Formats: sequence, structure tokens, C-alpha cells
Amino acid sequence: MQFMPANYSGEPRIGELAPALSVELEDQDGRKTRLEQARGRNVILYFYPRDGTPGCTVEGREFADLEEQFRAHGCELFGVSTDSVASHREFASKLGLTFRLLSDPGGDLARAFAVWRDGRVARATFVLDRELRVRRMFREVSPRGHARQVLDFVQSMLESHRMLGG
Repeated sequence: MQFMPANYSGEPRIGELAPALSVELEDQDGRKTRLEQARGRNVILYFYPRDGTPGCTVEGREFADLEEQFRAHGCELFGVSTDSVASHREFASKLGLTFRLLSDPGGDLARAFAVWRDGRVARATFVLDRELRVRRMFREVSPRGHARQVLDFVQSMLESHRMLGG
């Protein structure tokens, strides 16, 4: 795939540049977005199977509840599934989500992050630093409490960075 880094091995690796930075997806408002546009901010990229399902609703609400704290730490939050823009719009409206939900109908971003399983997106989260390097991967995520787990990691990551003089 042309949007993969030259050293892409089929799965993101800690410390390496995230794959598929130039893949363009639409959010719930129809705005086109590429991950490379978030350079300079930490990125929380959470993949989820389907809008409106119980687990995805819990996870979305919990990320929304902590959104201000993520933003205070310089994070941009993206939810990604293969649902349509219209489905994302309805889901975001129903839950009052203000962060961006990206529609990945062909599964391009999901495949690049190795979360495409049996024709659907597996629940997983990636934390990218300001240079868009992978700093943490959460796989086989349980929705309840996951957003807090990610926020705790971000706080720890930033504190370590400060301690090292960054």
C-alpha cells in the first residue's frame, strides 16, 4: 500500500512512525481527515467494532467523559470504525460526542494498524506521540474502564518525558 512507511512490517511497533498517516477518512461531519494532520499533538486512536452496540456505547461515553482531560494533556482523540459517516453522525449525536469519529468503510486504516479481524474492526487503542510515533498499543480491550487506562498511560508518558527534560 502506498501510504505505508518504507519499513512497514504488517503491524505497528512501539517507537516507530504510525502507519497510514496519509489515509484520508471522513468524520461524522463529513470533514476529511488524515492522521498526519495531527502532528504536534498526542493522538489517541481507538478502534471499535460498531456504532450503537453496548460495548461501543460504554467506551464512547467513557472517552467523552474524559475528553477534557485528554485535551489538557495535548491529545487529539479519534474513534474509528467501518460504519458510515451518517451512522457516526447519529451515534455522536445520540451520545453527545464532540471528538471525531472516522469512517473507515474499506478498513484501510484498520488493516494498517492490524486490527482487521474476520471482516470487522477489533477493539484496540493506539497512543501516538507528537511525532506520530506509536507509544502504546492496547489490544483485546474491555470497554469499561479502558478510557481511564489510556488516560493514566498518557499522564505517565508525559511525566516521564518531563523528567527526562523533554
